[in-house]
Amino acid sequence: MTPLVKKNGKLDINNTGAADLADRLRGPLQNASVPVSEDQLQALAKSILSFRDTAPRSGLIQNLGALSSVPGVTPQILQVLNQECYPGGFTIRNVEIVGPKIGADLRHQAMLVVLYALAAMLVYIAFRFEWVYGVAAVIAVFHDTVITIGLFSIFNKPIDLTVLAALLTLVGYSMNDTIVVFDRIRENLKLQRRGSFRELVNTSINQTLSRTVLTSGLTLLTALSLYVFGGQVLNGFSFALVVGIIVGTYSSVFIASPILLFWSDFSDQRKRSTRTASASARNTAKVAK
Repeated sequence: MTPLVKKNGKLDINNTGAADLADRLRGPLQNASVPVSEDQLQALAKSILSFRDTAPRSGLIQNLGALSSVPGVTPQILQVLNQECYPGGFTIRNVEIVGPKIGADLRHQAMLVVLYALAAMLVYIAFRFEWVYGVAAVIAVFHDTVITIGLFSIFNKPIDLTVLAALLTLVGYSMNDTIVVFDRIRENLKLQRRGSFRELVNTSINQTLSRTVLTSGLTLLTALSLYVFGGQVLNGFSFALVVGIIVGTYSSVFIASPILLFWSDFSDQRKRSTRTASASARNTAKVAK
């Protein structure tokens, strides 16, 4: 553990190791004519830190005077401790470093989690509506995820587990918004008998637009508050939510719904081609007779 030193040169006893403490006390004890051998000094440093790390202190000494109860700490040694050390207001209990191998595993797992979520949603929507609805929704949500991750790359922001949680959150949010539009399209298909499918989709989007703007707007305000006032810890999480809400809102209207229109036009064209081919085949058969 790297020792923390105050501006006046004193050592933070709550954030130091036995070797650093012994090195700090060696010279001052000799200057104070305290008879301590090297083995005794090492044992003394270990005893002091053992006292610090046991309950009820658990790593945090509030007052150096409490060290008088440590075996081997005489009044002279305690005086030297007060001269050379100070009790810091916090202690570092553990330090963990995520290396490149673990980081790569986290990225791989994050990609798998997002893909599994998209696959499960595709199955659900295909069962709830039709398979083309599921494909359109998954493409829109995949677009939202790619755009969000791309902005993280552009702004050089780290992707950690909190960002992964935000990505899964925006996947669910965008999917829910898309399902609302699709559900209205399905209802209007049952009620509206006139007009083209393009007009029906446009009507359905307009009917759900006010709900989408109000819901997304309020959620965006909350995410913006987290981004502005949440601090560094929530910066990545809130940034992903802000981007995801904006992208997810327009993808439901401008990506998922146009995919349905494209498939409808493609299906109608195939049906017309099939009918034309069938009619031509019947006419050819009549001429042959």
